[in-house]
Amino acid sequence: MKKNIHPTYVTTKVTCSCGNEFEVKSNKEALHLEVCDKCHPFYTGKQSNVSRKGNIDKFNKKYGIHAEEKAA
Repeated sequence: MKKNIHPTYVTTKVTCSCGNEFEVKSNKEALHLEVCDKCHPFYTGKQSNVSRKGNIDKFNKKYGIHAEEKAA
C-alpha cells in the first residue's frame, strides 16, 4: 500500500439529537445523528404494528373472512 495517502483513524465522538453521546473509531472527529439505539422506536419498544392490523383487516374484509369463522 502507498504511504501517506490514507486518512487517519481516530476516536470519534458521536452525538445524537436526543442527547446520547458515545465514542467509536472513524476517520472523522465528530458525528451527529438524528436517531440512535436509545431513541429509535424499534429499540425502545414504542414501535407499534397498527398498520399490520389494518392490512389484516383489509385482507379479511376483501375475501369475506369474519372473526366467527376464524375461531371455529
